[in-house]
Amino acid sequence: MSTTTSESEQGPEGSRVPRLIHNEATTEIPVHLLFRPTEVGSGGQAGQVGHVAPRRGTGEQPRVVRRESVAAAVVDPELVERSARVLPGAVGVLAGGGGVAGCVVTGWWAGVLPSLARELTGLPAYAGAGLGAPQWAAFAVSGAVGLFGFGGLARGRTGCAWVLGLFGRYRGTVRRTGLMWVNPLLLRRRIDVRLRHWRSEPMPAVDAHGLALRVVVLVIWRVRDTARAALGVEEYERYLRECVEAALARLPADGEGVREKLTRLVAADAVAAGLQVFSVQPLRTEYAPEVAAVIQRRRLAALDAPLEGQV
Repeated sequence: MSTTTSESEQGPEGSRVPRLIHNEATTEIPVHLLFRPTEVGSGGQAGQVGHVAPRRGTGEQPRVVRRESVAAAVVDPELVERSARVLPGAVGVLAGGGGVAGCVVTGWWAGVLPSLARELTGLPAYAGAGLGAPQWAAFAVSGAVGLFGFGGLARGRTGCAWVLGLFGRYRGTVRRTGLMWVNPLLLRRRIDVRLRHWRSEPMPAVDAHGLALRVVVLVIWRVRDTARAALGVEEYERYLRECVEAALARLPADGEGVREKLTRLVAADAVAAGLQVFSVQPLRTEYAPEVAAVIQRRRLAALDAPLEGQV
């Protein structure tokens, strides 16, 4: 810090100009306070702002430090539920029936059709041309059409969806109900999309004083994005259970508004797996066995103390 000591300054013509400000002082400003870069947290979002105490004797102002926020789960943007292409069930029935009819006609053409089947179908008697290359080709085509027709028939139910995949690639989701035809080459996985509830077993937690607790919670949830639930995580039900355990470890189980806080934390973590969480409500909270035993001994000792004084 430097202080001016001259009482006057020289004017333009050599005359002395009296000083207007007396005892003025100039404080040195650190260079890093003039140019402060903006720190960005993980995920492209700015972190939380904190303050750092200034260094003594330097005249430095408190510095602002941005703390990085907790990184959220990164989800593949292409892994989003979309509708798969399916056909009405009547198309599969007609294709399967056509394949069966083709096999019957080919057998009559080759002369290998049993007499009972010929009488039931009303075909005229025919000696047949024998099983040659044309007959085998007709059998193959008719059989393939019949297998594709009947093999692709599926029945959709209310509250369930089919997740389709081919060679490890997501091909769409079917939420239709009733009889329909789906490509039989696609791998199907049934997902329950109804509203569900899960009552947990006693899970470890702590209270505001750090004492161990056992908490039973009720979670109301459903699968919202079937693609992420089926392919984004290994087991979405296990993922939800671990999200609840992590939320209980971050919050005191006996605090105010614990239901709203638990619901907010679990819902934020479950979005990455395509799950929608409506409520996370503690049903029963009790001390851990080892803590409960200590508390019980203290209560018994407190009850016995007056009796011992009277004796």
